[in-house]
Amino acid sequence: MDRAQKAELVAELKQTFEETAVVVITRNLGMSVAQSTALRIRMRDAGASYKVAKNRLALIALEGTAYQPIGDMLTGPTALATSADPVAAAKAVVDFAKTTDKIEIVGGAMGDTVLDVNGVKALAELPSLDELRATIVGLIQAPATKIARVVSEPGAQLARIFQAYAAKEDA
Repeated sequence: MDRAQKAELVAELKQTFEETAVVVITRNLGMSVAQSTALRIRMRDAGASYKVAKNRLALIALEGTAYQPIGDMLTGPTALATSADPVAAAKAVVDFAKTTDKIEIVGGAMGDTVLDVNGVKALAELPSLDELRATIVGLIQAPATKIARVVSEPGAQLARIFQAYAAKEDA
């Protein structure tokens, strides 16, 4: 990798750090290509990305960003999982780590908050942004449905009464 490629990679990483809501650092312990591909697919499906980068270049990219304190975690064969949704990357990595012992969660950060392994696992248990939106929409729609039911119920009762009288007269 020549100097221009390194500079381009550092710029790309720096932009990623400025745009993401969460960074999760993992340590690869001999993952196969198939496992790595499966993890990348799972990350992409969750709306996150997974990138293996040289620690030295990642440290340079971290300078001047909110994620600078996680630089101490970049030792050994590490990779970075990032996402704009604060929960997506953590959830995907934790779910994948349950299926194999070839990946270790080192820690991460959410904005200025540095997370240890337990912090990343706790973050992964939270509902995602889409799940929260669906819950809010459901809560907003529930009162409208109840109001419509209450308003239409007296009319339905009257209709049943009239039908009963009509049936009584026909008999």
